[in-house]
Amino acid sequence: MELTTVWFILIAVLWIGYFVLEGFDFGVGILLPVLGRTERQRRVMINTVGPVWDGNEVWVLVAGGATFAAFPEWYATLFSGFYLALLLILLALIVRGLAFEYRAKRDDDRWRKWWDAAIFVGSLVPAILWGVAFGNIVRGVPLDAQHEYVGNFFDLLNPYALLGGVTTLLLFVTHGAMFLGLKTDGEIRVRARRIAVGTGLGAAVAAVLFLGWTQADTGTGSSAVLFVGAAVALLGGVFAVSRGSEGWAFVGTFATIALAVAGLFVALFPDVLPTTLDNGASLTTTNAAATAYTLRIMTWVAVIFTPIVLGYQAWTYWVFRRRIAEHHIPETVPEKIAAPVPEAAS
Repeated sequence: MELTTVWFILIAVLWIGYFVLEGFDFGVGILLPVLGRTERQRRVMINTVGPVWDGNEVWVLVAGGATFAAFPEWYATLFSGFYLALLLILLALIVRGLAFEYRAKRDDDRWRKWWDAAIFVGSLVPAILWGVAFGNIVRGVPLDAQHEYVGNFFDLLNPYALLGGVTTLLLFVTHGAMFLGLKTDGEIRVRARRIAVGTGLGAAVAAVLFLGWTQADTGTGSSAVLFVGAAVALLGGVFAVSRGSEGWAFVGTFATIALAVAGLFVALFPDVLPTTLDNGASLTTTNAAATAYTLRIMTWVAVIFTPIVLGYQAWTYWVFRRRIAEHHIPETVPEKIAAPVPEAAS
């Protein structure tokens, strides 16, 4: 197998890891004003993702860095053509990170209300725009013969890409609700399961439309298998949560996102960014790749450090595996940022 193909697969794996892990973070943030009816309930929800959200974001940083090093032409065209969309995502992630760190700095309801709104917006914007961005990557954008993007921001807001944004939004909200059902106890757990059923059915409809459209345009036999698997996993997850099996429900949405993203990359290959112009030129794994020497060095670095990163993140999830309930949260908010409660970490 050529190293260009190997790195296309590795970048796909990195994006799969980002979406399945950061996806439930986004879902929890979007559901914060819906399920968090009291301050203690909102703190329960934030504590479910508090120990892991920043580690989950590492996946997108590594994916971006790997794209820059392995496929510099792809990276350059993406960041020039998708500049405004990616800037909005970056700003949303920055605001969201600040909100997690600063909402407990002051014992003031108005202060926390503004930071809670920042968590909601900082989760909502990426949940939509990542779907829009990937929809355009798979569908293609106007590239000229020199691989330069010649469209504008509104060209990215086509029906197919917008449907992709709706799909990722509903999938992440469902994924977050499944995660809350798995990680909490009491009233939040019950309401999260109820919401997961409704959003899961909506996500199923949107996913079938979006993935079916993708399959009709650029799909292959392999992508069809992955898309069907994603649909089955989502329906299985919705059925499981309706029966109170939060663990299997979370596995269902986890598998749904993983299989759907894998199917999108399979449908995209060997292109990395197709052109929609007749006189344009698509970017492929061959003409967008770095030199063979660079790819060889990157491969050795990945072989050495990837197991370390995976091991550390698996350990983090194991340590913070217990459920969290309102009785774990003290009455008053400390002056400094609240660390994960001891009961949740034991």
